[in-house]
Amino acid sequence: MRQRYEFYRNPGFGSGPSNSRGTNDYLLQRYFLHGDLHLGPHLRFFGQFMSSLEHGRVGGARPEVDQNAFDVHQGFMDVVIPFTESTSATWRLGRQEFEYGSGRLVSVREVPNTRRSFDAARVLFRTGKWAIDGFWGKPVRNRFRVFDDDPDRNKSLWGIYAVRPHSFLPDGHADLYYLGFENRQGVFIQGTAHEVRHTLGARLWGQPAPWEYNAEFIWQFGRFGSGDINAWAVATNLRYWLNDLPLRPRLGLTLDITSGDRNPDSANLQTYNPLFPTGAYFNLADLLGPSNFIHIHPSVDIYLAAKLRMTLDWGFFWRESTHDGFYSIATLPIRSIQVNQKRFSGSSPAVTVAWDFSRHVTMLASYVHFFPGPAFNDDPGNNLVDYFTAWLTYKF
Repeated sequence: MRQRYEFYRNPGFGSGPSNSRGTNDYLLQRYFLHGDLHLGPHLRFFGQFMSSLEHGRVGGARPEVDQNAFDVHQGFMDVVIPFTESTSATWRLGRQEFEYGSGRLVSVREVPNTRRSFDAARVLFRTGKWAIDGFWGKPVRNRFRVFDDDPDRNKSLWGIYAVRPHSFLPDGHADLYYLGFENRQGVFIQGTAHEVRHTLGARLWGQPAPWEYNAEFIWQFGRFGSGDINAWAVATNLRYWLNDLPLRPRLGLTLDITSGDRNPDSANLQTYNPLFPTGAYFNLADLLGPSNFIHIHPSVDIYLAAKLRMTLDWGFFWRESTHDGFYSIATLPIRSIQVNQKRFSGSSPAVTVAWDFSRHVTMLASYVHFFPGPAFNDDPGNNLVDYFTAWLTYKF
């Protein structure tokens, strides 16, 4: 169960729904209930219901992310086939969540009020140090009413994702993957067309104390209408613990670069597509998505108590290509922003406090401000955004 409050001042950079004071605040509720049945070591049935509710938002609930009155979020069957003591394959069929790597490309979308699931078939193969998943599925469309969710006929996701430890970096782990994606109605600044996109990626990560590192390299190719897709992304995250100092600070630095389109009048497309990313990519305000961006983000975590953490961070944003625009987290063009040839998009400081009150109860509060840069064509003062959220989660 999660109870959440959200507040925006100047939502949607001034173009979103708001009251006469230019604000929009509302309550969000989310409930999960699941059952897990194991019939011996080789057969499992799992079911999970979800109810997500919205109260008081000007303009009503946002599609997909705010409200889903009651529906089956997950319902799948596992058949486990052991081959040897260290090798097995699990066949999973039904409605299920996908979460891979850092969630940059495939995530359950935890932060929004509704999580993401797929109607899918998956094979989870384990042998020695390797964990290899192969899958095909369609994302489930979260609708507003009771038992009305259905698979999105326009979109498909398939791929192979492999993970294993390695020894050429301290505490080293490597993810290698291929992801295929089809969207019959892909929308970019360039226009709308049938999109078939293939993604090849590698991720290196580990936590050799006092360091933490996470680096990902992504190349995308395929077809968009009559044109070719050629896009890329580089994402790095580095953290360092200072455990001997008061408040046990953890310093962090994130650098993300994702490609943008070079010529909107050409049939070819260079805009990076994050596919099904985590629901709050840069911060909890969820104002912009990770397409056509250069993003530098320093941060510091401090521990006010053993289970009470404060995070201070400040993100800085540039467009990778000045011939492309801004995109939402759903990879849809933000039409309300009229762009120019300037590159700097703005910066966004944030402060977040998280408290693990007990094994069952956690609380979080976060404030975010967005300072628009000169890439916003109209008066930057009209695009200032304030955001606040607070939630309480109970798990049993």
